[in-house]
Amino acid sequence: MSGTVAIVDYGSGNLRSAAKAFARAASEAGLPLEIVVTDSPETIRRAARVVLPGVGAFGDCRAGLDSRPGLMAALEDVVRRDKRPFMGICVGMQLFADEGREHGVHPGFGWIPGWVERLADAPERKIPHMGWNDLILTGRGETHPVFRNLPNGGQVYFVHSFAMTAAEPADVLATTEYSGTITAAVGRDNIVGTQFHPEKSQAVGLAVIRNFLTWTPSP
Repeated sequence: MSGTVAIVDYGSGNLRSAAKAFARAASEAGLPLEIVVTDSPETIRRAARVVLPGVGAFGDCRAGLDSRPGLMAALEDVVRRDKRPFMGICVGMQLFADEGREHGVHPGFGWIPGWVERLADAPERKIPHMGWNDLILTGRGETHPVFRNLPNGGQVYFVHSFAMTAAEPADVLATTEYSGTITAAVGRDNIVGTQFHPEKSQAVGLAVIRNFLTWTPSP
């Protein structure tokens, strides 16, 4: 397996640590992949795989994408036309939804029906949700190739105040518990997203990244 993995630079994302984690995972798996951080629509269209990170507010992230000419069209081509493996991380995953309800209502991509809203307040739940939590695979997540053979004691690292609710339960691949159930991963067809940060999640995160780098979605 060879080619380019494009990590999308749209002014919002933990780009350096994401690039380092993907490069490490590729190296450890012996995969001759080039990891590039780019905002070039043509580079993204040529990539074998695409990763959309995201840090910050939903609306700001969407505005950052829209401000770069041709970028959103390139992402649509990769996902809708070319059916290439695509991963969203944190807000990058949240953008898959129909809308985000953070400081108003902002349109998402509509790739996975659902919405993003603030975590509910609870006496025992501090917001933002920050730290290590169990990754609980559910439904299709138990057999999804991106989540296969994860290390025992599968905890992953979260930093967020908003979370996605999928309209279709089948699109939820994993959850976590934080004074209630929170969507931790979603997937449909050739796209997969994690609310947690695999690039900060040590052995489990690297395993998820390696699996993504070798994933061939079913037609």
